[in-house]
Amino acid sequence: MRVRLLCILAAIVIMAICAWAGAPWVNHISEADRARANPYANQAEAIAAGGRLFADHCAKCHGPDALGRKKRPSLRTREVQQATDGEIFWLLRNGDLRHGMPSWSSIPEPSRWQIVAYVKSLGINASSSLPAENRR
Repeated sequence: MRVRLLCILAAIVIMAICAWAGAPWVNHISEADRARANPYANQAEAIAAGGRLFADHCAKCHGPDALGRKKRPSLRTREVQQATDGEIFWLLRNGDLRHGMPSWSSIPEPSRWQIVAYVKSLGINASSSLPAENRR
């Protein structure tokens, strides 16, 4: 009886861990990380630097226009553009390997904030609502 109870408890724990791991990345962000402010927000030089970093590190998957490619998402959707700077920074630092997003923690923190400033400067694009495979 005791072994059976332990097996049931283990199964419940495993299912809970799997459910947590499959949740969208935004559900894993602490309130402190979510509230972090970008020290480079709306600074023209930082946005330009972030654009260069984006071209070097991000455009391969998200496209030079950030509208996404194949199964890689657009960064000009309402969801991304309305995310807090702290949420985007968290994703750059931690990644989401389950969905193909690597961690960019090897990029210095100021550079990651510049990428956030650049992405947020792009704004929402109406065609971003189309599936990536239907965009050029």
